[in-house]
Amino acid sequence: MAHFRIKKQRLKLKQRVSMHIYVLPNLLTTGTLFFGFYAIIHAIKSNFMMASYAIVAAAIFDLLDGRVARLTRSVSQFGAEYDSLCDLVSFGIAPSLLLFLWALHPFGRLGWLASFVYVACGALRLARFNVQAAVVEKNYFQGLPIPMAAGIVAGSVLAFDDLGWEAKKSLPLLCMTFLLALVMVSNFRYRSFKDIDLKRRLPFYYLIGGVIIFFLVALRPEVMIFVMFLSYALLGAIFGVLRLGRPVKGESTLYSTHSLRDEGDDLHEPVITTEEENGV
Repeated sequence: MAHFRIKKQRLKLKQRVSMHIYVLPNLLTTGTLFFGFYAIIHAIKSNFMMASYAIVAAAIFDLLDGRVARLTRSVSQFGAEYDSLCDLVSFGIAPSLLLFLWALHPFGRLGWLASFVYVACGALRLARFNVQAAVVEKNYFQGLPIPMAAGIVAGSVLAFDDLGWEAKKSLPLLCMTFLLALVMVSNFRYRSFKDIDLKRRLPFYYLIGGVIIFFLVALRPEVMIFVMFLSYALLGAIFGVLRLGRPVKGESTLYSTHSLRDEGDDLHEPVITTEEENGV
C-alpha cells in the first residue's frame, strides 16, 4: 500500500513538472537569440558591420515568431517569457556592446555607463511591457519598443560606414545612446500600425506612399533605413514632450482591457480573456 502511495505521488510530481511547448514559434525565438549572440561575437571581433546585420536578422526573426504563433494559435506563457529573455540579449546587450566597442569606448567610464544605461532601460522596458500587456492598447506602444531602438543602433553603424563618418568618440552617438534609453522607459505614445489591415481595400494613396518609401529606401538603403527609424523615435518623443497627438474625447486611449500582448510582434502570447477562452 505504501509502495502504491509513493508511486502515485511520483506520478503527480512528474505531471506537475512536465511541460509541453510549441516548437515552431520557440525555434524562431531561438533564431532571435542566435543572431543576437552572433552580433555580440562579431562586435567583440570589431566586425561592426556584420554585427549590425546580425541585429537586423534578429529583428526579422523576432517579427516572425509572433506572427507564426498567432497564425498557428500556438501561444503560450512559456513562449512569451522566453521571447522577453531573448529580446534582452539581442536588442539590449548586443546593441549596447556594439555601441561601446564601435564608438563610445574612447569616452572611458562615461562611455560604458551610457551603454549600461541603455541595457538597464531596455530591461525595464521589457519588464514594464510584460506586466502592462493586458491594459495597453495594441495600436500604440508605451515608450519606444526595444527592437526599434536596436534597429536605430544597427542603422547608425551602417549609415556611418556608408557616409564615411568617424564614429569613435562621437558626441552625437553618445547623446543618442542616452536618448534611446530614456524614450524606451518614457510614457510617449508610439503608433504600432497594427490597425492597418493590408488584407482589405485601402485608399489609393496608401499604394503611392508605399512606392515612395520603397524608392527612398532603395536609393540609399543604409542611410535611409537609419533616417526612417530615427525619425520614428524622434517624432514620438517630440509629440510626447509637446503633448501632441493625444486622443480626444471618445477616442481610444493608450490603455485598454482588451489589448493583445504584442510588442512589434516580438511576443507570442496574446492576453486571452475568459470570453476568448470559451470561444465567445
